[in-house]
Amino acid sequence: MKLSQLLERLEYTVLQGSDETEISTLANDSRKVQKGSVFVCISGAAVDGHTFIQDVADRGAAAVVVERETEVPENITVIKVEDTRYGLALMSAAYFGYPADKMDIIGITGTKGKTTTTYLIKSILEEVGKKVGLIGTIEAVIGDERIPAANTTPESYTIHEYFARMVEAGCDTVVMEVSSQGLMLHRTAGIPFEIGIFTNLGRDHIGPNEHADFEDYKRCKGLLFKQCRRGIANVDDPYFADIFSKATCETETFGFSKKADLRAEDTHLVSRPGYLGVAYHAAGVMDFDVEIDIPGKFSVYNSLTAIAVCRHFKVPAEKIQKALKAAKVKGRIEMVKVSDEFTLMIDYAHNAMSLESLLATLKEYNPKRLVCLFGCGGNRSKERRYEMGEVSGRLADLTIITSDNPRFEEPQAIIDDIKKGIARTAGKYVEICDRKEAIRYAIGHGQPGDVIVLAGKGHEDYQEIKGVKYPMDERVLIQEVLEELK
Repeated sequence: MKLSQLLERLEYTVLQGSDETEISTLANDSRKVQKGSVFVCISGAAVDGHTFIQDVADRGAAAVVVERETEVPENITVIKVEDTRYGLALMSAAYFGYPADKMDIIGITGTKGKTTTTYLIKSILEEVGKKVGLIGTIEAVIGDERIPAANTTPESYTIHEYFARMVEAGCDTVVMEVSSQGLMLHRTAGIPFEIGIFTNLGRDHIGPNEHADFEDYKRCKGLLFKQCRRGIANVDDPYFADIFSKATCETETFGFSKKADLRAEDTHLVSRPGYLGVAYHAAGVMDFDVEIDIPGKFSVYNSLTAIAVCRHFKVPAEKIQKALKAAKVKGRIEMVKVSDEFTLMIDYAHNAMSLESLLATLKEYNPKRLVCLFGCGGNRSKERRYEMGEVSGRLADLTIITSDNPRFEEPQAIIDDIKKGIARTAGKYVEICDRKEAIRYAIGHGQPGDVIVLAGKGHEDYQEIKGVKYPMDERVLIQEVLEELK
């Protein structure tokens, strides 16, 4: 393959050598460079690819792509682009033969609801014979293969590699989560999204190595709607107009509002022993009754999103109803049977917005007590800890503060920050640093009619401490505790 083929959708300057250079592989990790590779120098938060040029030269690289002039051995072709992250995205698409052009790509952005909605859409579309690939926070799904995720939205090279494998596996549709980080870092640049979805916006991901401020967070979310053919948005969200202010796509809406194109009417909670759900009537551009086995108002939003998307694939109402009843998502209000007297669930709620939404929803079911067990991640904004502590202190009858992923911080220091947030309320709490012991306390002290939420870990099956990920799955911990309590 000639280098010019990889660069055909980019504006670039040849600083040295020729763009007709023959290329063997494309790489943005210097360790993966081999003889004949083109290496794209990415300027990251911690590592700058430009500093590895001599290393990749020694490995036999034929060309490098840079975003600033730098010293390069004379025998290597040098291509300069304005932004190497953007360059990597478009070169990756070319390298894998533009696989995104061969499928319908559905992208979902928003602070919460992305993961659940991707699985709902996948479930519904598969009811009508679509073969659907998925890329998201939990995993990538390619046919029968499931690949655990490191990022909500992977690096662009990985995305197009997955797309190529999906085409090979016979997929005709892809549903993927599109994070604000992914948009900001051009991981999704050049992807021709058929549908882009906006779920909601909260003050999250603002701090070191994330977004500088809320305005930047909003701006990045809006980028998706300059890149899709049709935008589907939650009209009830207060930031809807901001996110779509510069959109270039056709736009339609969903929500509870009368002005929504697709809306939920006659919403009511469904509660039976061991079961929490919600039912409503879908009105507007669709007209049928819906019941889902996931409690709460946000579950209505998630299902409305899925219905709004699947309408464009001509999915019959009865198929949508059946798929919505069956869909389950690991770590998203995942009920775990531990007792006939109280309810225990696992949920990924790991910021104030998602925790408040979850706890407020569960309170509507009038539990005897609402018990919330959670911790916060290390090396992240302290504000998140204060806010989550305040939310749990205000809404839960008892908070059990424990450890999450402390990373390079001391777990007790994180717990102390959470307590500062709880101190703004009159909420009761206990602190138990060891997460298994905290779960033991929650189960051992469960009372008839309680709803107990283990928040923050969700689908994660590890705990990150000082750079090492140790196995830790809350489902396993629960079973161990139940065995030991016998």
